[in-house]
Amino acid sequence: MSMEQIIATAHALDGALVFTPEPGSDFPEVTWGDMFFYYAPDGRVPRNVQPYATIISGKHPDDATGLDAPGRRRVSIRAGRETFVRLTGEEPRALTRPRDHAAVDQVMPHPEYGALGWVSVVDPGERTTDVVVQLLRAAHEAARARFVRRQDSGRPPENS
Repeated sequence: MSMEQIIATAHALDGALVFTPEPGSDFPEVTWGDMFFYYAPDGRVPRNVQPYATIISGKHPDDATGLDAPGRRRVSIRAGRETFVRLTGEEPRALTRPRDHAAVDQVMPHPEYGALGWVSVVDPGERTTDVVVQLLRAAHEAARARFVRRQDSGRPPENS
């Protein structure tokens, strides 16, 4: 499965919004071409929530994943504590093992958001694609559940 197939899988999820800032948009140039995944059944980027996953396609300031190499992309997914521990063997807020965040096709703590339960994979391949798809589906479902809880609590919609 290629990165395009991973993206297509995400697009097919009910209520999914995959947002890609483009050149000339109001979004910072460093984000142009990146992808941000939301649960947004109305098709609008939510204003009060973070994405549940991203695909970063270029080097961001202080990025240690080697994304400045042509064609490299990093999938980052909010995994949650339990899944994070299962995949990495460490507690999110107690990361101690050094990692080569530029290594490809390996699930590891996100270089910046690992302490928050995020994992990342640079250029998913044979070893990690199935895990990435499962994580995307689970993160999407968790985002959907948070959206429903917000609606049921009477709080304003995230897109208002």
